[in-house]
Amino acid sequence: MDFALLIKAAIMGVVEGLTEFLPISSTGHLILAAALLDMPGEKIKLFEVVIQTGAIMAIVSLYAAKLWETLVGLPTEQQAQRFTFNVLIGFFPAALAGVLFIDFIKGVLFNPVVVALGFIVGGLVILWAEHLQKRGTRAHVDDVDTVRWQDALKVGLIQCTALVPGVSRSGATIIGAMLLGFNRKAATEFSFFLAIPMLFGAAAYDIFKNRDLLSTADIPLFAVGLVVSWLSAWVCVKWLLRFVGQHTFVPFAWYRIAFGGLILLTASQGWVDWVS
Repeated sequence: MDFALLIKAAIMGVVEGLTEFLPISSTGHLILAAALLDMPGEKIKLFEVVIQTGAIMAIVSLYAAKLWETLVGLPTEQQAQRFTFNVLIGFFPAALAGVLFIDFIKGVLFNPVVVALGFIVGGLVILWAEHLQKRGTRAHVDDVDTVRWQDALKVGLIQCTALVPGVSRSGATIIGAMLLGFNRKAATEFSFFLAIPMLFGAAAYDIFKNRDLLSTADIPLFAVGLVVSWLSAWVCVKWLLRFVGQHTFVPFAWYRIAFGGLILLTASQGWVDWVS
């Protein structure tokens, strides 16, 4: 395995880990990173999906006690059953929409204008949500264990918008939850838990669908990306939980708007191929 390629895999792992759970769209950043690192091709697209599981392992490790408690209590404890049901009902709409419309999304929506608009409109929605919070709109959900199934379903439906390139899964679920009455911490954590089945499922589906692209020679490449993604996501999630306790998401909104402008600029100049 080429050592330079492993370095590139590590860089991609850092990008994935640092952007997966922030409301800024990991997909857009991975496309830009792959272009700058000169890593084109179908295998790299698969690599980008697979290293998401590294980021998810950060959530599994950080919330291991909560997940284990839920698993053990699932047969008999109502709270564990409700939490599990809420995660599944929040996961289902986007999973179904992804299976039904993935070809349309990749074939029609994956173009620079749509990606840029996803970033910019998402940034404007964050500014709107934070404006409502500033006006004193009272949150009625302050913990993931108090989420109602109706709220979980609504967040799941909002998560479907993240199938549009550039919208950001974490951004859609966090801000959508805030608009539905979650406080920032509860919205952020519920987004984390929704990511577990969503990203594991997406990775498993892509691996199965594109299994012919893989060989044993790819193991070092994928292993480096996974491990680095895990470690960087672990650091990022720890930081984000502290951040949301004291700050708003406004800086991410302006970053998204600026990044959307960057997409339009790089696409118009031919510097980045946002389609491939």
